[in-house]
Amino acid sequence: MDNRQPAVLIVEDEALVAVEIERTLLKLGYRIAGKARNGDTALDMLASRQPDIALLDIDIKGSRNGIDLARIIRGKYDFPFVFLTAFSDRATLAQLKDTVPYGYIVKPFNQADLLTTVELALHKHAAEQGTGFPALASINVDLVEELTKREYEVLQLLDEGLAYREIGGRLHISTNTVKYFQKSIFAKLGVGSRLEALRFVRTF
Repeated sequence: MDNRQPAVLIVEDEALVAVEIERTLLKLGYRIAGKARNGDTALDMLASRQPDIALLDIDIKGSRNGIDLARIIRGKYDFPFVFLTAFSDRATLAQLKDTVPYGYIVKPFNQADLLTTVELALHKHAAEQGTGFPALASINVDLVEELTKREYEVLQLLDEGLAYREIGGRLHISTNTVKYFQKSIFAKLGVGSRLEALRFVRTF
């Protein structure tokens, strides 16, 4: 399995915000493909840096804004992108929908918001490229301690990108029980995050 950490392109014209995002991502174990303060520089980096995911501020300087870049990524490149925005109102979100983003991060953000959004975006994109979720027997064949049927069900719903509460609702269990199963899944797979777990099973 390739353990190379994903490379993130940060497109943000506020220098302090860009530095904070970079520091947070590095702390979380990601690589930085580059930082761009305007659309033209970002466009060059899209072609030359080969990022695994892009974080796009909507309102950036230059001839192209974040929405323009999103349309270019969607049409020309094959990796996910997430919008950075200071606004979460319906009008702002409506103008972004046609680009079909993999997520949104509303500023100011915290580490948990950033981690969750980036991981789910990467996973959603990976799942779109996949050929289906592997069978429980295929996963268990290489494990010292096998996943239970219930853990496998939780893993499948994590693969769908569902939140803890949604998983609990589907399986008729509490949120804390979902978290307990996730912790057990991580231990059995030898991983530390949802993204790592889903990457692991996608190798089968």
